[in-house]
Amino acid sequence: MKQLISALLLLMSMLPAASGAQAGDVTREQLKGLDEQVQEIKTDVLAIAAELSRLEERLLFPSTTQAALFISLAEGETFRLDAVEIQLDGQPAAHHIYTFKELEALRKGGVQRIYTGNLRTGNHDLQISMIGQSDGGGELRKTGQFTVNKGVGPKIVEIRLAAQEITVKD
Repeated sequence: MKQLISALLLLMSMLPAASGAQAGDVTREQLKGLDEQVQEIKTDVLAIAAELSRLEERLLFPSTTQAALFISLAEGETFRLDAVEIQLDGQPAAHHIYTFKELEALRKGGVQRIYTGNLRTGNHDLQISMIGQSDGGGELRKTGQFTVNKGVGPKIVEIRLAAQEITVKD
């Protein structure tokens, strides 16, 4: 962080001198050096942003109370998934409308993290509703009610969607 601040101060101190000078006074080497410093600062800023994101997730979702819900499609499913809505303990937890690319990724075995949050230990009611279109073009609506037991430590739940049913694996 100190390096970033000192690099920014150096950069800011060079800018007035470069802008006040005539175009012929600034050499290519100076411009190249300045450009390299700017690239280093960008790299540092991206690294700091990634670290802040990791720290924020640890702070907001401690491992003892963290719960994550993932969506997947059952193997061989060809129906068109339009949207999924999830409720935890009767409260809306997540809602997602799927794009063509997202649906293709799910069909190829991809998994989507749809919810991350904090849950106390014990049993929780999980309600999943999906809307889509069947292979024949008719509207497809399915709802599933499940109970998820959250113990001490992180909880991962996979919600597997199929045209015939919704299943939960935890």
